Amino acid sequence: MVDSAREQQVVSAVPTGLLVGGQWRPAETGATFPVEDPSTGRVLTEVADATSGDALQALDAATKAQPGWAAVAPRERSDILRRAYELLMERQDDLALLMTLEMGKPLAEARGEIAYAAEFLRWFSEEAVRIDGGYAIAPNGQGRFLVMSQPVGPSLLITPWNFPMAMGTRKIGPAVAAGCTMVVKPAKQTPLSMLALAGILQEVGLPDGVLNLLTTTDPGAVMEPIIRDGRARKLSFTGSTAVGRKLLEQCADQVLRTSMELGGNAPFLVFEDADLDAAVDGAMVAKMRNMGEACTAANRFYVHSTVVDEFARRLGERMAALSVGRGVDDGVVVGPLIDADARHKVSTLVDDAVGRGAEIVVGGEPVAGDGYFYKPTVLTGVPGDAQMRHEEIFGPVAPIVSFEREDEAVNAANDTEYGLVSYVYTRDLDRAIRVSERLETGMVGLNQGIVSNPAAPFGGVKHSGLGREGGRVGIEEFLETKYVALATSA
Repeated sequence: MVDSAREQQVVSAVPTGLLVGGQWRPAETGATFPVEDPSTGRVLTEVADATSGDALQALDAATKAQPGWAAVAPRERSDILRRAYELLMERQDDLALLMTLEMGKPLAEARGEIAYAAEFLRWFSEEAVRIDGGYAIAPNGQGRFLVMSQPVGPSLLITPWNFPMAMGTRKIGPAVAAGCTMVVKPAKQTPLSMLALAGILQEVGLPDGVLNLLTTTDPGAVMEPIIRDGRARKLSFTGSTAVGRKLLEQCADQVLRTSMELGGNAPFLVFEDADLDAAVDGAMVAKMRNMGEACTAANRFYVHSTVVDEFARRLGERMAALSVGRGVDDGVVVGPLIDADARHKVSTLVDDAVGRGAEIVVGGEPVAGDGYFYKPTVLTGVPGDAQMRHEEIFGPVAPIVSFEREDEAVNAANDTEYGLVSYVYTRDLDRAIRVSERLETGMVGLNQGIVSNPAAPFGGVKHSGLGREGGRVGIEEFLETKYVALATSA
């Protein structure tokens, strides 16, 4: 258990203003807004509430800094990211506590996220010095082709509340490596982790104006003017599909390059030949990471009829044994949901499914008392018209449906507008490859319940997004390809 004095010490060490052109300052109106601990409802601190005027000043700073930053040597950009990686790991415990306080996830998970977030900085520090191009003789021999990679330019980065540090480094890392300046807007529920990261990047020598940070309670009013301004050349967003659609409409006006990591509705397929121990272990990870508040969370469990009862029993026992409480308390593995609206949505989806005939194996209701807690829940017999079969649950609820045939499972898995990730458990190699190829998702977890890795491309298809983050392709999202036609005498 962490004492309240340490909690306050960690929170008070974080800057609470806007970062514009290398200076921390209040919003132009002086307005602030509270950051809440979702496990208690207690206000942790207040941070600056930016306006559209503040946003335009941040874009001014990013635009001004862009030419100089693009000219900085790749090795220097690499070294800045490497130093930031080292500081995140050095301060892992404090940063994890800060995240737990503002977001709710248990400390062990928060420590894991800090390490995951830091790895993006290390990965892209290595990619910074590997940006390359090409040289070729024209097919007719008359001239040469010179191909070069250059920074896209000032980039707008919008990050979500559920992974408040890692979703920042996954965007900031490649932007820094590529030589792009940035205006970053974290989610209003969890600004403190991003404020702490911005402070660390300043500390390790990121030049003024390269990273500008806006915290606000009115993201639409603050971000739309700089999206439509014309000077920004890139927008990277992680969040809901509904918001992503609106941003794409706004980006069309200036033809901004976009990366969109949007919603998910991940199917989890368990075939009759699966290793049930491994499948249940994987289900716990895929479902309960971050209390189910993840776009990659398993949202629909399709289990073969011959093993569905045993799978549900085992999963129910595991879920029922999970301890729920404040993430800073010893032994807690399930923290609160992010806010009252999130808990209400989960309750509504469960009540709808039960009202349509689903049966509760465990859980099925909120936890009484302070904070936004919901009991880990397993449902069986969830009918096709239940809302949770078609919407992201974003909570600790596992709906189970049985199937008979492979085609039935694959067709049900693909019957959604989303296509981020899917999970498959089978010991049949032919089936594993066949099903993986047929699933309409950008990622597949094959006999494992987690797919995220900084060294691998992350992203979806259909309404789950555009582009990829991480891996070797992650930096390409922040680079433009320029072709030079070179006349030669030979």
